[in-house]
Amino acid sequence: MRISIDQSEINGEIRVPPSKSYTIRGLMCAALAKGASRLRNPLSADDTLAAVDVLRAVGIRIREDASDWEVSCESFVQPHRLLNCRESAATLRFMTAISSLVPGESHLVMGSSLAKRPIEPLIKALRGWGAKIEWNSSSGIKVRGGKLAGGVTEIPGDISSQFVSALLLVAPLTERRSVIRVTSPLESRSYVMMTLECLNNFGIQIETDDFLNEFQIASQTYQSANYEVEGDWSSASYLIALGAAGGKMRLSGLNLSSLQSDRAMLDLVKEMGARILVEDNCLTVITGRLQAIKADLNECIDLLPTLAVLASLAEGTSEFTGIRRARFKESDRVLAISTNLQNAGIKVEVEDDRIYITGGRTSPTVINPYGDHRIAMAFSIIGATRGGIIIDQSECVSKTYPEFWSVLKRAGVIMHEQ
Repeated sequence: MRISIDQSEINGEIRVPPSKSYTIRGLMCAALAKGASRLRNPLSADDTLAAVDVLRAVGIRIREDASDWEVSCESFVQPHRLLNCRESAATLRFMTAISSLVPGESHLVMGSSLAKRPIEPLIKALRGWGAKIEWNSSSGIKVRGGKLAGGVTEIPGDISSQFVSALLLVAPLTERRSVIRVTSPLESRSYVMMTLECLNNFGIQIETDDFLNEFQIASQTYQSANYEVEGDWSSASYLIALGAAGGKMRLSGLNLSSLQSDRAMLDLVKEMGARILVEDNCLTVITGRLQAIKADLNECIDLLPTLAVLASLAEGTSEFTGIRRARFKESDRVLAISTNLQNAGIKVEVEDDRIYITGGRTSPTVINPYGDHRIAMAFSIIGATRGGIIIDQSECVSKTYPEFWSVLKRAGVIMHEQ
């Protein structure tokens, strides 16, 4: 489906959706706990529902209400169907680890985009704990589970923080004390800290150093819990950008002291010239005269599409570094950003780990999001502030924010389905 977006007057008051990352972490921890846990304010979107589906296949009971999910388990059971992780990288990586504890054979499959993303380092690390795993990019991952020995294993930190998080989820349930050694600088550290925070909510204690270079995990038992999912700063970033570029947005439902790395969006748009007001646990973003910035996005790489679009609307040339990992997301985001911006008449220069974007007048164009929800949502900002933008494959936003287009309409964005 295509959506055309016209220049609009932005003035919205929106409650930000729940965090995808925390919802999936909460689901996994609850599945590893004995008894019933509750997830309050969970996100219902393609990625989180993929996690629900595969957990049910291994014996987890999940009752879904609009704002409260009950998750309970007595023991894992051998799955009698494929574990389809769809396009959810967190679900695939976390369940690859958890399947090592599931009796019998688990066969995990995934969508075409996710199949291109790295998984081998995690498989190698799990094998270091005695896991029996076969992997093929075309047929998926087969795990012969039941137990994990534990001990010492190693994982690189510069490919995906989800590898470390996956190991942390199962480490307390290994047969002996486990050690995880991170062999290269850990990127997206905040996501590992989010995992540690979630584990703590379910009674798990992890010993680590200040740099998260090594983790010591004693054998422990997960405790059932009531777990509150906070608002999603990644989803909020598009609404923050919309206010910064085109009017006024008042947002609620966010934890202003969150561990989520995309909270950096606030400081970055303020640096670009937007006004930020905080009152009554609400955040108001008001447009300003946007100026180019320089920023290292290594710790908040999901902000790249949104900031790239804002840079195209700003005066001067912005420089973003630490972007290499963006090439291995739902799309090659560096390619998607540069191609779509250039098609809109914006000057873009790309290096291996750096991108330069010079703001200027935009031309009408059709945006190809390459099936990537973050590209589609980010480029809607140009449409709302300048007009002349058509978003192809607009349905891809359902991966994390199914209500995105209706939310934009409530904020005053003029759009039409084609």
